[in-house]
Amino acid sequence: MHQLTRDEARRIAVQAQLLEADRPDDVVGIAEQLGAVKIDPTATIAPAEHTILWSRIGSGYDRGQLAKTVEADRLLFEFDGAFRPVSLLPLMLPAMRRWPRRESSRQWLEANDAFRTDVLARLRAEGPLLASEIPDTAQVVRPPDGWYGPNQVVHMLDFLLRQGEVAIVGREGRHRRWDLAERVYPKDMPEYAYDEAERMLNERRLQAAGIAKQKSPWTPVGEAGEPAVIEGMHQKWRVDPEALTALENDAVGRAAFLSPYDGMLFDRPRLRELFEFDYVLEQFKPKPQRKYGYFAHPILMGDRFVGMLDAEVDTDREELRVTAVHEFLPFDEDEHDMVRAEIADLGRWLGVDVPEW
Repeated sequence: MHQLTRDEARRIAVQAQLLEADRPDDVVGIAEQLGAVKIDPTATIAPAEHTILWSRIGSGYDRGQLAKTVEADRLLFEFDGAFRPVSLLPLMLPAMRRWPRRESSRQWLEANDAFRTDVLARLRAEGPLLASEIPDTAQVVRPPDGWYGPNQVVHMLDFLLRQGEVAIVGREGRHRRWDLAERVYPKDMPEYAYDEAERMLNERRLQAAGIAKQKSPWTPVGEAGEPAVIEGMHQKWRVDPEALTALENDAVGRAAFLSPYDGMLFDRPRLRELFEFDYVLEQFKPKPQRKYGYFAHPILMGDRFVGMLDAEVDTDREELRVTAVHEFLPFDEDEHDMVRAEIADLGRWLGVDVPEW
């Protein structure tokens, strides 16, 4: 049983998310460690998938690297709104083969068996294709729900993706291009039983988190890693043994701006318990109710969240307009310098000017 202070637990979490002072420089290596790089088009600064990588690499990150690793090298694949390392695919396939578990989804697939056959046949004959290039021959229609429109092809492709029968080969803008999974995913992947694959997935989730509550629904890790207790807390935690090396690292922390969809922010209860940060995304709040801004980026300083960056790229003027840097507590001179340096790096990466703010 590892006995940890809250400071030590935070350092473990920060290093596991590759946000310590020593920056990585490899897109695939980052995805391997994080497990997933979230995709989201909201681009007050840049789309989430690119901001997440910039937050780790810095201005040396080239956006073309991501497209190359996904579409040419096939070292990452897109699934469920994120880019994931291909090494995870064999661990995900056993659960994909059991999908769907919801009765309504099974009934829709059964009622549209001929439609499913049509979609697969079209991809086999003509793929890769956009969803708009595949005829909608659905016999039973799922109503629009706010995320999906009336076109049933998108529903069917997403269902077949979750079953491992089709795959996304790339994008044209924000539109996904589809093909048969057998022509996209690696051949001769290792095979795992469902329970073994789930155990290994738990290990990968804990690797990305560094430390997580044993029964967290946000970061399910099961019995992965080793047990730990954190000073002043009663919950049972699991810690990645390799992440304990963070406690031997004396590197000075740095400032990092995190996309609201960054994986570091996903486990909201852990943010509150370890970092005393009660994060609320204000994107969907009415403007009068926003405190920090429509898509403000949390500011991590070392192992503490210290503020929020409200900034937006003005494409007409080719500027990064900083509306505000909200300080939870007043910054000292060194903290101001670190934040200003990170804003300057963000401007360099975006290729825009940063006016005084």
